[in-house]
Amino acid sequence: MRVLVTGGAGFIGSHTVDELLRQGYTVRILDSLTPPVHVDGRVPDYVPSEVEFIHGDVRDKAAWQRALDGIDFVFHLAAYQDYLTDFGKFFHVNTVGTALLYEVIVAKRLPVQKVVVASSQATYGEGKYECGEHGVQYPPLRPVEQLMRREWDPLCPVCGGPIKPLITDESKVNPHNQYAMSKYTQEMIALNLGRRYGIPTVCQRFSIVQGPRQSFRNAYSGVLRIFVTRLFSDHVPVCYEDGGQLRDYVSVHDVARANLLVMKDSRADFRVFNVGGGRAITVRDYALLIARRMGRAVEPATPGEFRFGDTRHIISDISQLRALGWEPRVSLQAIVDEYVAWARVQPDVKDYYDEAEHQMKQMGTLREATC
Repeated sequence: MRVLVTGGAGFIGSHTVDELLRQGYTVRILDSLTPPVHVDGRVPDYVPSEVEFIHGDVRDKAAWQRALDGIDFVFHLAAYQDYLTDFGKFFHVNTVGTALLYEVIVAKRLPVQKVVVASSQATYGEGKYECGEHGVQYPPLRPVEQLMRREWDPLCPVCGGPIKPLITDESKVNPHNQYAMSKYTQEMIALNLGRRYGIPTVCQRFSIVQGPRQSFRNAYSGVLRIFVTRLFSDHVPVCYEDGGQLRDYVSVHDVARANLLVMKDSRADFRVFNVGGGRAITVRDYALLIARRMGRAVEPATPGEFRFGDTRHIISDISQLRALGWEPRVSLQAIVDEYVAWARVQPDVKDYYDEAEHQMKQMGTLREATC
């Protein structure tokens, strides 16, 4: 069986490639090797030599035609993610790229047996909460005026009272930013065209994926990379807001296993699945855990800065994927230990925090509360 992995030279893609090879599949990669994740258009050393590599862009129909020739299964993991305001690029890469995938399959009558599309927990926005008086709520984006007063928690959209976070299932989306909206449009294209043309399709809403090969230069790659590189440089981790945000972290190895499971299991066809770690931890507690695993007794800094558009709390309900027999196996401690060991030996490891902070402040994404 021949499998195409778009974005296969990237973080989640490369680990999915490894798992495919381990299970005996023949793999082809389509990747544009775009900065800042990749440097100088070079194929990373971790891409196995037995993989066929096509250097191409998912916005290019001709690249899709080359990449899909003779393919049985597709993992569409290539995506654009950032905090930049080049809104059109999110939809050109993520949305149009997905449409072209199905366009080529249908036009060429290709015998693709299944497509697995990478979506994101970001599609939920603030996710699912409960108000004591008004029940389940899905609050909108927190107003900037509220955040400037350091009032971090969302409020009930009905009564304005306090609400508590719940685990968020797959039933309702509420995307707030350009990345989240582009990922949800991918889902709509994939599932609807897949059903219409008889192409089994699965969408995977990944929580915050962590592990080795996570780019040091990608501002969107998460707090494990940020906190570890800060500590390597003898700087303390910086938590936005008050550090009390609840997050759901999952190992890239567990994600790769989940990808192959839904590829092989027909019960997954035309469905959407959360892929998370099955546990919640605050950003501050995660920073403390990372520091302890690195042998550092430091307190994270909480200067009262916030990224406008961030989610306060989000924890994925993974019961649907569990019902197919999948379970996250890698502990948070093991995630941290593996990443630290990998990062220590990378030639390009450094603290990019100040550079990213400056850029986000210039864009108005990172702001300081005044009260």
